[in-house]
Parts: sequence; structure tokens; C-alpha cells
Amino acid sequence: MKVFKFGGASVKDAQGVINVKNIISLYKNEELTVVISAMGKTTNLMEEILKFWYSDKTKMMEKFNILESYHYQIASELEDDQHSITTSIEPFFQRLKKIIAEEPSESFDYEYDKIVPFGEYLSTTIVSQYLNFNGFPNKLLDAAKMIRTNNCFREGQVDWEITQENIKRSFQKYPEKLKITQGFIGGTLEKSTVTLGREGSDYSAAIIAFSLDAQDVTIWKDVAGLLNADPKIFPDAVKLDEIPYEEAIELSYYGATIIHPKTLKPLQNKQIPLYVKSFENPLEEGSVIANVSPIAYTPSYIFKRNQILFSVYPKDFSFIDVDSLSDIFLLLSENHIKINLMQNSALSFSICFDHDSRKLDILIRELSEKYKIKYNEQVELITIRHYTDEAIEKVIGSRKIFVEQKNRTTFQIVVSC
Repeated sequence: MKVFKFGGASVKDAQGVINVKNIISLYKNEELTVVISAMGKTTNLMEEILKFWYSDKTKMMEKFNILESYHYQIASELEDDQHSITTSIEPFFQRLKKIIAEEPSESFDYEYDKIVPFGEYLSTTIVSQYLNFNGFPNKLLDAAKMIRTNNCFREGQVDWEITQENIKRSFQKYPEKLKITQGFIGGTLEKSTVTLGREGSDYSAAIIAFSLDAQDVTIWKDVAGLLNADPKIFPDAVKLDEIPYEEAIELSYYGATIIHPKTLKPLQNKQIPLYVKSFENPLEEGSVIANVSPIAYTPSYIFKRNQILFSVYPKDFSFIDVDSLSDIFLLLSENHIKINLMQNSALSFSICFDHDSRKLDILIRELSEKYKIKYNEQVELITIRHYTDEAIEKVIGSRKIFVEQKNRTTFQIVVSC
């Protein structure tokens, strides 16, 4: 059995959905599971609906209408006189509209996981219906009923034993060789939806592959494979034909957006290869992450923009000791703040994390009593794996450097944008 994952860019319009069908047709005799993300930039739109639900109901409905029009447009372009897709997605809009007609609770993360997954349910319903109407009978499965998580909303932790049982039981129940399901979504024992972390559809594909001992996983992207840099920043970016699991884990940890950080470990545990291929040119080889040993490594560049560099200094000039760090890390953990870089000295501790005004406000409020606070917004974190002097010079230029770190294989700097 093969597992395919199509991201939002792959299904951003009707032609994208048709292209998914064309790719699946190349594997018509295979047992296939297809994991699908929300269409285009729908997740961003869902997050705006959520934000305005708390602050501005008029703008919330404006965003809701955009969401509705966007999906109805795609559905109408894919259906015909005999087959309606729009009627299949109407219940989701009715349900969402009913939810946002009420007041949200105080738990933002809980409401996030109630609202945002509608994007995945809409996309999978549209794709599943279109495939059914065009000679590709499939079973649409609910990921929230298969992938069991805890109640850690927005960062659900998978209960692997129950999840494997659920997935195997669900797949054995239905005879269709083609299964469709949502990425990014799990569910709790209490039947609440929980998301697996931003861009978590890759992880969903890996969970299913692990649970079913899949032959391989393919992530279909709008690039030719794994590249050593973002081609929008470096037009001379080169494709990495193959890299080992360990290197891919390092790249994802430092922020390479091609693979979700949690994706690789379950695949490595069962030695399941992960292919990254172009959905525009599906017959090209792409790249593979597997148990391989490259002779040499090409420098890889990772850029994380819209970062916050946050530093604390004890007001009484005491040391930043283990107890201080313990308190700070507990606060970071409680608020799900992922550290992209950290550095400490005797009298200071600094971290770099993705910009989030709400989380920044929490840190300032909770730490200001004991610490002097300094922070820089809109900075950029640049990481070079397998750096060379030439590679370092290529990215620094004349920009101001706030933090610099270097070890045997990795060079990182926080710079002004």
C-alpha cells in the first residue's frame, strides 16, 4: 500500500483537483491512501475567521463568505448535471455558521481545533466526490476517528497504540482500494477534534503509513523535489536526489518547510521511504529520504522570517541558573512556544520563535516582574547545514547580526530583515 499526501497548493483550484485524479490514475491498480490538506490558503482564512470571531463579527462574516464562495466555485467547476458536489459541502458551512453564531469560549486553542479543521473536511469531500464521479471509487475516512490524541489542542500528541488499532480497523472495514482522508487532524476520547501542529498533514501521512506498514509515502509538492534552498530566494537552488532520515530530521528541526518535523521518525522506525515529487511533473524522479549514505553534502539554506528575538536579564544581576531556566521553560511549554534558537550567558537568556503577538504578550506579562525584557520583532533566522565560508558570506551581506551560533555542521544567525 502506498500513501500519498497532497498539500494545499496541489488542490488550490479545480484544475488542481483534476490533476490529483490524473496522478492517481497512474497508480490505478495500487492500493492507495490519499491524505489531503485544506485547499490553497484556506487554513489562513480559517484562522482569520477564528480571530475575528473573538474581535469583530462583521469581518468574521466577510471572511466566512469568502470561504464559502471559494469552495462553491471549485465545486461547481468540478460537478456536472448528473453529479452535485456543492450539495455535499453545504452541511459543513451550515455547521460552521451555527458554531460562530454563538460566543467563543475563553480557550482559544480549543476553539482553534473546532474551527480550523473545517478546511480539511471541505477539501476531502470535494476531492472524494469528484473522484467517485469520474471512475475512481473511494472511501472517505474521518481522520479524527482514526488518529487518537490527547487534549493538547493545536499540538495533539498521538496515542500510537490506539491509533494503530483504529486505522487498521477502519481500513479493514471497507473494500475500496482507494481511501481518502484529512491531514492535520486527530481526535480525543471525548470526540473533540485536535490538530497536529501547523502543516501537520505530512505527519498524518506518516502516521497512517506506520500503522499500515505502507510500502512508501509520497508528498506531492510544487517543486521538483527536496531543494537545498528556497528557489524564490536562491534561483540557483539544486535538487537533493537522496538524503538519509537523520539529515532530513535535522533540516526539518531547523525549519525546512518541505517536511513537517514529526513526519520522519515513524517512517525511519519502519524504514519506509519518503518521496518528494512534483505534482506538475509526476513522472520525474523527485527526491527520496531513506536509509542512504551520501558521499558528500551540499550546503542547505533555511530561512525563517517573521521571528521574535526575546531576551531576559535578571533585575538583581543574579545568574541565569537552572532554577531560572526551569521556570522559563515551563512557561514556554505551557504556551506551546517552539524555540527555533536559544542562547544563554551568565546574565541573560535569549530565544527566537515564530511571531505571535498573543504569546509575546504572555511572556512579557509573566516574566517582567523578575526580569528586564528586551525583544526584537520582524527579525530573520538563517540556518546553513554543512556550511562553508562561501555559503556564510552568501547570506550575511551587510545586515545587522543579533545572534550567531556555529557547531561542526550547522551555522545559525539572527539578522535584521
